[in-house]
Amino acid sequence: MKKILDNVVTIFIVLIIFLIIIPLNTVLLDAMLILNIAVSLGILLLTMYIKEPLEFSVFPSVLLITTLMRIGLNVASTRLILANGGDAGKIIKAFGNYVIGGNPIVGFVIFIIIVIAQFVVITKGAERVSEVAARFTLDAMPGKQMAIDADLNSGLISEETAKERRQKIQREADFYGAMDGATKFVKGDAILAIIIVFVNCIGGIIIVLVQGGHTFSQVLDIYITAIVGDGLVSQISSLMVSTATGMIVTRAASVNNLGTDLKTQFLSYPIVISISGGALLALTLVPGFPVVTLLLLGGGLIACGYVLKRQREQVPVEEAVEPELPPSETEFYKDPENIYSLLNIEPIEVEFGYSLVSLLDESKGGNFLNRVSMLRRQYAEEFGMVIPTVRLRDNPELGVSEYAIKIKGEFIAGGEVLADRYLAMNQTGEEDTIEGIETVEPVFKIPAKWITEEDREKALLSGYSVIDPLSVIVTHLSEVIKSHMHELFGRKELTALLENYKQYNKELVEDTVPEIISMSDLQKVLCNLLVEQIPIRDLTTILETLSEYGTSVKDTDLLTEYVRQALKRTISRKYAREGKINVITLSPDIENLIMSNIKKAGNTSYVSLAPDVLQKIVSAQLAEEQKLAASMDEAIVLTSPVVRFYYKRLIEQFSSNAVVLSYSELNSDITVMAVGNITIS
Repeated sequence: MKKILDNVVTIFIVLIIFLIIIPLNTVLLDAMLILNIAVSLGILLLTMYIKEPLEFSVFPSVLLITTLMRIGLNVASTRLILANGGDAGKIIKAFGNYVIGGNPIVGFVIFIIIVIAQFVVITKGAERVSEVAARFTLDAMPGKQMAIDADLNSGLISEETAKERRQKIQREADFYGAMDGATKFVKGDAILAIIIVFVNCIGGIIIVLVQGGHTFSQVLDIYITAIVGDGLVSQISSLMVSTATGMIVTRAASVNNLGTDLKTQFLSYPIVISISGGALLALTLVPGFPVVTLLLLGGGLIACGYVLKRQREQVPVEEAVEPELPPSETEFYKDPENIYSLLNIEPIEVEFGYSLVSLLDESKGGNFLNRVSMLRRQYAEEFGMVIPTVRLRDNPELGVSEYAIKIKGEFIAGGEVLADRYLAMNQTGEEDTIEGIETVEPVFKIPAKWITEEDREKALLSGYSVIDPLSVIVTHLSEVIKSHMHELFGRKELTALLENYKQYNKELVEDTVPEIISMSDLQKVLCNLLVEQIPIRDLTTILETLSEYGTSVKDTDLLTEYVRQALKRTISRKYAREGKINVITLSPDIENLIMSNIKKAGNTSYVSLAPDVLQKIVSAQLAEEQKLAASMDEAIVLTSPVVRFYYKRLIEQFSSNAVVLSYSELNSDITVMAVGNITIS
């Protein structure tokens, strides 16, 4: 029974299709016509009681099903009308006789009026509203997404709430897009109704002419009555569904059901009701107008307006309630549950001094939240990682112009900016001619000056790099996040990343995690990539490589090297410029020395070198970096694949900015230019 209920819609659609193929008797047709009217009425009432369109998100599909149902019933009724001499059941006969009232011409005119009203007024209007709503909904999506990110970054909403809102925005876009197309069904249904009536009329006349036995007046009485009755039955249900279509696409601005909104909004201004009543009373002066009716309606409206006005003036006096004072700090922390709130730490925090709070206030022109949202988007596109929520706080312990950036509750970096000035850096090499407050750029430690708004244009014309204070903080935050991505990428972020990727390649995830590699090992591999700022966006390549080597290799550091080699296109794009890359090579003596001193410890390995040998290698590395500092933006050391990881571990504490690559991590079409060599005597 449960399986039948689960598939009731499928069964219903199949039955509708059978209506077109299999002839029905009049009893079944009457039942189906009554069901059609009931369903249409239910749809209309439902659209009046919902508060927002997404509560009836299946409406576009329902619209298609009801249209298909009317087509099937039209075919079935037409077959009976033409084959049974106009007898198509009691419902059609009753509609024809009652509406027509013995005059087929009157009934036909009424039918045409209903069809034209539906087609020209309701259907065309609903079609236009759906089209405009779909267009504006799609155009508003980026702004709504940014607003959600801003609320998330400021801590106003949680990750789950943000996810729900994003899903709602996506559903709204899908709904209005579907409605834009679904309204074409209603339009086609109205046109089809007109065609069917005329085809039935012509068919009935032809049958009479061929078979004979009826006069023209009898044809009108039998066939036209049945045909118009059939058309009216169909159009009544079609009119209700068309009205429901217009109703649902115009409910975007409502917060309650239709009845509540009408009552609240119509009765909000009693003066309007009273003026309307006065206007009706004034019409009694016009000769020929029904005076009694106007007096009753006008007097009723004036009385209604007066009563509503008196109700609004009688504001109930509420007893004053003493405000409940918040518990003292001592009382609050007597509850052990409240103490647990002190244990939570935020992944990323930015604290501001008093004078910098204006940078957060959107009402004062601050757009820090929007900048953080764009920063999150940048990291998602560049590194394939969604950075956690950035919590923003004011800290009275900081200087008025200071800010501090914390990672997991610990201070990482900070600086001082002047909210009413610009940071100007002279990188032209010429004499400094701009007046300002001497300072040091907090991110890259470049000498700079804080200049006024008046000197900004002059500094730009002189070739200075001029940065607003907000950009200084955002740049600093970006660099801190970039240096600590591996710390911010935890199990929660990994789970969210895999759940999102499952939408595109569920089989690969389920075959690899945790069948071949555990969640903890996968996290280590991805963190190893992030610590050297290698993007993890290409999850397909990463998971496929791990599934290939993970069955035999359990060392996560070695697995990382295999993944890096598989990501050589990404690495080549990141470090090569115009198909060329300048590198510092490693002498064969150092490579052989490292390979001969690799030690194994369980599933990991390390290099054990004498302190004096290690010092010589580090000194040679630093000396080569210093010698090439003027010609290389960043020191890139090229080694053999076996040595790369171990050499990076040896020098990372002494030269954290050095990039170490292997030959297997570069595309074959990259031209390698050796500009230096690291060697020890």
